[in-house]
Amino acid sequence: MQQDYYKEYYDLERNHWWFVAREKIITNHVKKLIRDKHLPEKEIKILNVGCGPGRSSQYLSKFGQVTSIEYDKECCEFASEKTGLEIINGSITQLPFSDKSFDLVCAFDVIEHVEDDQLAVNEMKRVVKEDGVIFITVPAFMSLWSHHDVINHHFRRYKLPEVKKLFQLKSDGKIIFSSYFNTFLFPLIYLFRKLSNLFKTGEKRAGSGSDFEAFKPGLFNNILFAIMHFESKFINRNLSFPFGVSIFYTWKKTKIK
Repeated sequence: MQQDYYKEYYDLERNHWWFVAREKIITNHVKKLIRDKHLPEKEIKILNVGCGPGRSSQYLSKFGQVTSIEYDKECCEFASEKTGLEIINGSITQLPFSDKSFDLVCAFDVIEHVEDDQLAVNEMKRVVKEDGVIFITVPAFMSLWSHHDVINHHFRRYKLPEVKKLFQLKSDGKIIFSSYFNTFLFPLIYLFRKLSNLFKTGEKRAGSGSDFEAFKPGLFNNILFAIMHFESKFINRNLSFPFGVSIFYTWKKTKIK
């Protein structure tokens, strides 16, 4: 993140339609992973990589003991002060944990920030237990690239086969569920991004200039939240979307016999 962007991010994670809808989709899926016995019902050991200003660690704590790690030192200190969470300053490419330490390893919109994304995935695989789960989200389609990606220091946006390739380098696990999401709003966001690129509106926008700043809380915010959150009903039935603004991916590490 750009310096001070995480301070905006703190409020955005708790109020912006995209973050709130993503939170509901993620927590509903974790509940399903428990119901389907991919995760234990109690005392789940969770690693939240790239926790940012801390909201994701707060909602994951409903399911078990959360260990939080964040690469940006200033963001780490800010989040710890604001939330009271203990957050470790560290990197996804060199996780300071022993092999097979966690039942669930999460990285929500993180690996697109990492130049060596394969190393990031390998490290998550290393620290997840046998029969444990890795749960990630990433932005989709380079055709949606905009100033928003630049200020967020993204290296790339993904297609679903590219994410699958990162996890299928070795035969050490299986996909639980994979899909695009934020599909119903894709046409609107695609048009918004193209016009933003054409007229360079992101560079002129107040604050950080991210797309999140373009939609303030209010009635429109609530409508967009409801549309995106509705997709959770499909995801909970294991119905995949063929395209979307983001990608949703859960993977289970195979127990070595």
